[in-house]
Amino acid sequence: MRQALWTHPIHLVVGLTLWSAWFVTMYGGLSVACAVAPPAPEQGPLTLLNAGLALLTLVTAAFLAWLGWKCFHASRQENVRAAHFCALVSSGLYVASIVAVLFVGMPVLGLPPCV
Repeated sequence: MRQALWTHPIHLVVGLTLWSAWFVTMYGGLSVACAVAPPAPEQGPLTLLNAGLALLTLVTAAFLAWLGWKCFHASRQENVRAAHFCALVSSGLYVASIVAVLFVGMPVLGLPPCV
């Protein structure tokens, strides 16, 4: 893809927008699944629902990491200060989004889904 794509200012909001979409999807889907067909609490965290939520979390974190890497790589090759700034700050915001996704998604690993 073109270099200008990764230095565009839209990347300043994409990471946190993707995080919020993941958050709504994750906890909205969890709430619906728990209302429709909750797994038995005796199963603990090892349920198909938790596995799906963990997979969603890892895919989202990997996609954010890829976007952040592309922006960081573009910032190293850019000579225009404004484009360099946008790409570098965007990569930092992608990292913050990754941390938020992983931190908020961590309870999936140790807690039963519908308790």
